[in-house]
Amino acid sequence: MCAQPAPPESEGPAAGRVVLDARDITRALTRISHEILERNKGGEDLVLLGIPSRGVPLAERIAERIAAVEGYDVPVGSLDVTMYRDDLRMKPARALLPTKLPPGGIDAKTVVLVDDVLFSGRTIRAALDALNDIGRPRAVRLAVLVDRGHRELPIRADFVGKNLPTSLVERVRVTLDGIDEADAVTIYGEQVAP
Repeated sequence: MCAQPAPPESEGPAAGRVVLDARDITRALTRISHEILERNKGGEDLVLLGIPSRGVPLAERIAERIAAVEGYDVPVGSLDVTMYRDDLRMKPARALLPTKLPPGGIDAKTVVLVDDVLFSGRTIRAALDALNDIGRPRAVRLAVLVDRGHRELPIRADFVGKNLPTSLVERVRVTLDGIDEADAVTIYGEQVAP
């Protein structure tokens, strides 16, 4: 996950460009849910782990869609990666969020990590390290709402809501109803052509 700070005062809401609205996000999550089921050949032995903060509600929404198709609930949990990040010494003040594993844990299960934005890949590397400390899944997959490129590590998402090529000066902000004011994906800091 790329940290999602609020835009600076100089970049009010009008300065951002909405690239996904609530309907687009709903469609993307429905598609991701079906792709997960197809790849896993159903929902058995499947666990969804959201990476806080916005990965958790995304995982819950995906689980709801899978339950609607499969007729049973897929376990959902959260995986805090704070202590596994490689940038702690640069930004030491981080709030620890809970890691909550569903009953039955993750051993011998297919774990789908869910995050909002895939950027450098460092958050996912930290998530893989965290998983090693809590169990041994059969397989680990990655589902993201937005893949914005600019990978620094050899990490790729298995399920992507939207590939969104961006420049390094741009920021992608995901807002979700229940945490924020509404569902949207917005780009801030776009370069203006001369």
